[in-house]
Amino acid sequence: MSREAAPKTKLKPQVYEDPRPAEHFARYHRRARERGPDWVYELCRFVLTPYIAGVYRARARGIANVPPWGPAIVAPNHFSFLDHFFIAVYLRRKVRFVAKSQLFKPPLDFILSHGGAFPIRRGVVDEEAFTTAHTVLRQGGLVVMYAEAGRSRTGELGRPRWGLGRLALESGVPVVPTAIVGTERARDWRRLRFPQVTIAFGGPLAFERVERPRRQQSQRASEIVFDRVRALHSQLRAEHAVRS
Repeated sequence: MSREAAPKTKLKPQVYEDPRPAEHFARYHRRARERGPDWVYELCRFVLTPYIAGVYRARARGIANVPPWGPAIVAPNHFSFLDHFFIAVYLRRKVRFVAKSQLFKPPLDFILSHGGAFPIRRGVVDEEAFTTAHTVLRQGGLVVMYAEAGRSRTGELGRPRWGLGRLALESGVPVVPTAIVGTERARDWRRLRFPQVTIAFGGPLAFERVERPRRQQSQRASEIVFDRVRALHSQLRAEHAVRS
């Protein structure tokens, strides 16, 4: 068996702080709260499905674990910008992504906002992002929030952050732990290498609602979810190693 190595492609430095003021993102939050994904979402799914299913030979399992209606949170690990699309392609429901604010620049901001994503400013406690997420959930929406609050660039799982746990506890909605294997090498397309990708949706977790959870409580909830993500990821990775 061969263990999948971390990506070797040279990466740009991570930018953790967005110098733009919070007011700059108000229009994206307003749109996300008042309107759902539109034709842009359907167009992206139509265009990307053959690419994802064909080139990356992507497979998904446990799709039935995602509630077919009502509010829920999908909590995946995060290796690549493409993770958004791998998740969305295989779910019949339209999903709403919490995406880092640095992505919201023309022309990508049009695609993201009309595709249902909304920004979160990293490095600060972005209350507007939580307000938008809660609004979407109250409307019966499906929110994707990465447990690690950012991409892991090592090819290994990162560590969970407290934000996911806070949203789970404050909302009390089901949380679906989700593992993605293969996208840690997605940048290999530049060398004409396209890794196989597998997505596994685990059984939903239920948390008792807490109106104002302490950060320690939120962190613990995130860790409970990520323990499930880690177990799913290990299983998928072992299966990929056997096939390689």
